[in-house]
Amino acid sequence: MAASNTNVEGVIRLLEDNLSKVGFEVYPLKVGWYNSVLSPSLRLAYPDDTLAVVVLSTPAMFEQAFLPFMKERGCQTLSDPIDQCVKQCVSSAVSQCFPGQQVDVRYDYELLPSRRPKFLAQTAAHVSGAAFYYRQSDVRDQPWAEKKMFGVCVHPRFGGWFAIRALLVFGDVMVGSEMVQPDPLDCVPSREDRIRLLEAFNFNWQDWSYRDIIHPVQIYSQKQKDYFSTPPAQRFALLKTWGFLPSESERPAETSDSQSEETGHG
Repeated sequence: MAASNTNVEGVIRLLEDNLSKVGFEVYPLKVGWYNSVLSPSLRLAYPDDTLAVVVLSTPAMFEQAFLPFMKERGCQTLSDPIDQCVKQCVSSAVSQCFPGQQVDVRYDYELLPSRRPKFLAQTAAHVSGAAFYYRQSDVRDQPWAEKKMFGVCVHPRFGGWFAIRALLVFGDVMVGSEMVQPDPLDCVPSREDRIRLLEAFNFNWQDWSYRDIIHPVQIYSQKQKDYFSTPPAQRFALLKTWGFLPSESERPAETSDSQSEETGHG
């Protein structure tokens, strides 16, 4: 089905109305924007004009979505509780907003059989204009010689206090040239600050300092910091102390953490 800007705006409005109240943001993009910056093996198998939407969680998600989710539903499987919550929120929004429509939902924690991620979260955020993806190549006269430095996204309002959670591909919605690619806001423009950002992210990500490379409008609550500072295998025990897992027999032994939060990626 073809789509005009009005259709795109309608898709975004429906998702925002559903997801913004529980701490998520949504940003549209064309699959072609994403594919154009990747090697063929990493591209999405959709036409360039296919509509996609990247979903971010803001600092408010923990209190607005995760804690209520745990109170109402608890942990249903051995998988990461945050991943369960995000999946429930996003899948519910898709089924309510687009019943019967072809929507390919890919989560940040999902892997293909090749062990590659189902989508590159930080690339999707950058090309949609949601957040600027700062990489080693964005630093002039690099001071790291041959050392590999991993890149990190910075949100123009939340700095590093956010995560990239999902990509929605609307396989039957095509958009034309009227949808113009936005540039992400370069909120860390100086070489010195980019060096500081990448070094804080690569060498000291556990101390949260890279997240404050700009002055964010909101950061994680102390309770949220406590949760993500706890090793993944111990988070079920923490949730139990918060009253979400009332009996020992209900507590799964271990869980794996979503890469986006544990490493700060997306």
